[in-house]
Amino acid sequence: MVALALITAAYVLQADFDRRGMNADAFTMITIAGLMGILGAKLYHLLESPAELFANPLPLLLSRYGFAWFGGFLGGFGAMVWMGWRAKLPMWKFLDACSPAASFGYAIGRIGCFLSGDGDYGKPTSLPWGMSFPNGVVPTTERVHPAPLYELLIWSAIGWLLWRLGARFLKSPGRSGEIFCYYLILTGVARFLVEIIRINPPWILGLTNAQVASAASVIAGFLFLWRLKLRQSSSR
Repeated sequence: MVALALITAAYVLQADFDRRGMNADAFTMITIAGLMGILGAKLYHLLESPAELFANPLPLLLSRYGFAWFGGFLGGFGAMVWMGWRAKLPMWKFLDACSPAASFGYAIGRIGCFLSGDGDYGKPTSLPWGMSFPNGVVPTTERVHPAPLYELLIWSAIGWLLWRLGARFLKSPGRSGEIFCYYLILTGVARFLVEIIRINPPWILGLTNAQVASAASVIAGFLFLWRLKLRQSSSR
């Protein structure tokens, strides 16, 4: 499912490059960003428990379990920004093109979490669509929220919205960067809300680490959007 997520993201990104007239190879970029995202997700997860890492590093490094969403985002995003800079692409325009692709890729990747029952499911529920994962990587016989399916639907909707907004904003070149801002805001809000029904432990101020990262994403999105709006106003 990770491979399918990367392939989906690459096709969406290439289509966005083409409609924006940007000369770049989305498939190479997504391959490199995907590998860096997997590495970042693994390292971030391990560094959350440094004592365990230093006590038994090799088995933990080679384990196929334990990947943190925020670490994956940092690794993949950092790689994409570096490649966009190396390709001398207009950065705001480049980030706009990456946003729908990132949304759809994340949505598809969550199917893998659902199929494996890796603990990304939610709290116990009596809702009719509650599910149990007795044979999951992190097994449970209770009926719980299928949180990865919620994320599949939400992130697909966000990707579709960003794609449509991108088509509209192509007629207004001065609005470069806004799609990326909306990506940060919408996905940040969505992840923060999904975490409410997830089983992740609190990290600080009663919030999970994903909620803290989501709040930072929303704040960054609004700050970037504010700066872009100021730039647009001063150029009129």
